[in-house]
Amino acid sequence: MASNKELDALLQILAGEQTIIQRTDQKAFTLLSILGAFMVFFIVHFTKMQLDMVIFSLIMIYFPAAMGTIYFLVRVLIPRVRGAKEINDNPEEEQSEDINPTFFAGISQFETPDEYAKYLRTIATDDKKLYKMFSAQVFSLGLINQRKNNSLRKSMVFFVTALTSELMIIMYLAYLRAYSYLDDRIYQFIYGIIIISVIAITVSRYDLIAKARRYINI
Repeated sequence: MASNKELDALLQILAGEQTIIQRTDQKAFTLLSILGAFMVFFIVHFTKMQLDMVIFSLIMIYFPAAMGTIYFLVRVLIPRVRGAKEINDNPEEEQSEDINPTFFAGISQFETPDEYAKYLRTIATDDKKLYKMFSAQVFSLGLINQRKNNSLRKSMVFFVTALTSELMIIMYLAYLRAYSYLDDRIYQFIYGIIIISVIAITVSRYDLIAKARRYINI
């Protein structure tokens, strides 16, 4: 029989898994919105571009990456519903199917609110069934979170690739327009910005400042 502490701990884990699902979905919606805005900008200005080998190559990178991003983000957002019934797997007890009344697929199995309330009251009075029901739900949510986060990580790779290729197209077009106005000093300035940006990203990525401070203190 499950104690109140065990059940409370299980409910806290359940709430945490549900929060992770909500945050993962919010991240997916945000990435889709950003990608959509960049795609609209790209499509609007696509007809104005003068295609050459560089732009064509970047476009061949951009569109597959954008489609890959959409595919994996949709996989994050698609609902994953397990069965509404759970089979009792204890060989010492009579085999039966228990309806899980904690989510919509199980709730929809009941014809009336009174029928649902009666069944829920029966489950609530059996601590063992109650604990097993929430344990099964936590386990299912954990698997769902794992699949969602795997798809989100894959979508990030495609998203960064698509965004980088589009920004490179914009930079290349800007370079073509400004080519006749550029001189050696401008080139040196651009190279300096690129080098500083690479250094800043590297320092931020590997937290080099914090590591240097710890090393000095030692």
